[in-house]
Amino acid sequence: MNTQHNQAFNKQRGFTLLEVMVAVAIFALAGAAIVKSTAEHLNAVTLLKNMTFATWVANNQLTETSIRASVTWPPKNELKGQSQMSDNTWYWEQVVEKTPDDNLLQVTVTVYEDEELNSAITSVTTFMAKQ
Repeated sequence: MNTQHNQAFNKQRGFTLLEVMVAVAIFALAGAAIVKSTAEHLNAVTLLKNMTFATWVANNQLTETSIRASVTWPPKNELKGQSQMSDNTWYWEQVVEKTPDDNLLQVTVTVYEDEELNSAITSVTTFMAKQ
């Protein structure tokens, strides 16, 4: 009976080192994929947030330009400025272009993250008519 008992203990129980290493490698790859996916998602959310606020800044500037244009025509070209929104400073540039109709102008406001106006986030264009 003693030999049968020893034979039962000699049989393999559990996993081999190789099996454990393969399992750890699979979990490591899965973890890395999840971390990468999460980082990409956070970057996309940040970009979307910035684009939303930049669009609001551009729309606000176009509204102000439209109000001023009703008093003083034509709107100023190559006007630059900055706006505060969402604890950030946004820098914008306004460009006014002529159209085939002398009473209609194209106004584009581009919003940037930096004061040097290097990295544009968004542009919004509208048309303004002389009143």
